[in-house]
Amino acid sequence: MKTIRMLSLSALQGLALLGAAHAEPAIFKDADLALGQKLIAQNRCSECHAQRVGGDGSGIYRPAGRISTAGLLRGMVEQCNTELGLGLFPEEVTSIAAVLNRDHYKHK
Repeated sequence: MKTIRMLSLSALQGLALLGAAHAEPAIFKDADLALGQKLIAQNRCSECHAQRVGGDGSGIYRPAGRISTAGLLRGMVEQCNTELGLGLFPEEVTSIAAVLNRDHYKHK
């Protein structure tokens, strides 16, 4: 019986670690990733980034750790929204930032 309990405890610990590895920042908890991807394409974010940093534009992500938290990432997306006059709603900004986090930043 003791062995079964130990195995169960080990299994639970393993599941907890697995869950932590896939954790997302609370700020992105209810984000609509499909909407975020759609908005990134519609607003041609990659084209703008390519104009700013060259190449395919991906060099804009993680510049020397400047965007070191999920909150700062969302703030940068909001800055683009404001600077470019995109007129995105707060939940749309969050959805875009959640996609960027998933694909590039991977903040926990």
